[in-house]
Amino acid sequence: MGHSHAGHRHDHDHGAGHGNGHGAGHGHGHGHGHDHEHHHPNTELDAATTAALDESIPDSDLSPTEVSRRTLLRSAGVLGGTAALAVSGAGVAAAAPKGDSVLFKHGNKPRVWLAGDHHIHTQLSSDGLYRVIDQARHAAAFGLDWLVITDHGGATHARIGVDLVNPQIKAARTELKDTLIFQGLEWNIPAAEHGTVFVAPGSREVEVLKQFENSYDGSVNNAGANSPANEQLALDGIHWLGQQVDRRRVQDALFLANHPARNGIDSPHEIRNWRDADPRIAIGFEGAPGHQAGGLPKGIGSGGARGLYGNAPNANSFPGYPAESYRTWGGFDWMTATVGGLWDSLLAEGKPWWVSANSDSHQNWNETSRRPDGSDQAQFDRDGRYMDPVYGNTVNALNNDFWPGFYSRTHVGAERRDYLSVMEGMRSGRMWIDHGMLAKGVELEVREVGHRYGEPLGGALVVRRGRPVELVVRITTQTMPNWANFVPLLNRVDVIRGAVKGAVSDRDTFTAPDTKVVRQWDTSGKRGTFELVLPLGKAEEPYYVRVRGTDGNRSQPGYLGAAIDPQGPALDVVGDADPWTDLWFYTNPIWVLPTK
Repeated sequence: MGHSHAGHRHDHDHGAGHGNGHGAGHGHGHGHGHDHEHHHPNTELDAATTAALDESIPDSDLSPTEVSRRTLLRSAGVLGGTAALAVSGAGVAAAAPKGDSVLFKHGNKPRVWLAGDHHIHTQLSSDGLYRVIDQARHAAAFGLDWLVITDHGGATHARIGVDLVNPQIKAARTELKDTLIFQGLEWNIPAAEHGTVFVAPGSREVEVLKQFENSYDGSVNNAGANSPANEQLALDGIHWLGQQVDRRRVQDALFLANHPARNGIDSPHEIRNWRDADPRIAIGFEGAPGHQAGGLPKGIGSGGARGLYGNAPNANSFPGYPAESYRTWGGFDWMTATVGGLWDSLLAEGKPWWVSANSDSHQNWNETSRRPDGSDQAQFDRDGRYMDPVYGNTVNALNNDFWPGFYSRTHVGAERRDYLSVMEGMRSGRMWIDHGMLAKGVELEVREVGHRYGEPLGGALVVRRGRPVELVVRITTQTMPNWANFVPLLNRVDVIRGAVKGAVSDRDTFTAPDTKVVRQWDTSGKRGTFELVLPLGKAEEPYYVRVRGTDGNRSQPGYLGAAIDPQGPALDVVGDADPWTDLWFYTNPIWVLPTK
């Protein structure tokens, strides 16, 4: 997908705005007290830079080359005090072991792009319907390479659901050998919303997930309300997951926050605290929620809110969030869709925090299956699952969900097609997300002008101060009809740039005033694979860039104004938000870190 070919068209930009970065970059290194026996290879930087960025390693333990690199990083403001700018996908949690090969040779580009979905429910959720194999077969048929089963945390699930779903998952792995099927759960985050937690497959996946849910789930432990104690319980849960990796009970574990703005109860400081608790584990949030069929108008669908974002503040909501944050914007969560908003305020600290997209599939739109007679809440509470679905003889157009892969996709750049590579690709920020198959391939690279290779999605280009830098966006347009049976057209691509200012003094900050759209390309009429090249000017101060694209059907000035975002996604209308007529893709960022 989107690979480089000799016959590409190149669209070069000249005189594009730059100089948008001010201030030294500071951030957060470890924030966890675990040992460093497990080493996640750093996939962006050469080994010397990797080691230099890891300030848990004293200068005396570095090679002369690594000491030299650390000196450069410090002089650039990239390192300072005891905090490192956390630019690697692993949060610079550990240096690559001596002799380890750095992944992604030839410009660090992923060898394979794997589409997936990390938020899927089954009959083992109290509001679910399908068997694991139903979801997995449809995911594979709709083009997904990997998926995570995430039934709701709660008393019944914690008691027996974690155990009951595992044989279904193992059977599906056997039947669908080309599909990677993770076991996870939807965590009721103490004092907050929901989140995906999942682990690498292994002999103790059930044991670890069950212990986590019983100890740290907000519903199981009656810890849903806002309180310092409940917020701490969430952090304890993230720490605990990291410890299970350190102790090798599981090979890997990840957490992403789900539908973060839906109820306004994920405050900015909570999100920052999750991220800093263990950056290896807490890696991001849903840039776009599931339930995208919810906005289909009556007569076609339920006539509700896209993403089921039709709520209002409650007693546990963060009071600083505006009314508009409780709605989706072009199908995306307000925290992601707002240029210069909460997501950008996290990136402007120079710390990795990635966005994803998924189905949140419970019961799917325009399907005929139903629960059999006698399969009710009492039966679920007793058995830990509903009975298998049966053919229902009527089409249910009022359901709000799409099958996994039918509409939302998270594309992960990986070294190979296996479980650990998908998890490492996610941790490294090698992800772009889209709706409705808007593009076939999207690849980004920031490189020094005149160099053949640079840094890909999630990476950080460490470059000598004053050297000219450019962004390369490589698009492969869609040639196949999507599942609404039309070939989507990518009509515009936008570049967003933000200065890295370091850690904020107020952890409830949710704006980044130095972030704005710096370039818009009209891509209507372009076909095949093409490149868009934007000169970013001479590297003087640390900054990041990210990219989005759209079919151009619905736009309005961004929430923070036209000077920041002249044509952003439009606020979705409750009752009339056909998701197929308003398609976007978003990429994760790449950093530029100047050295002297």
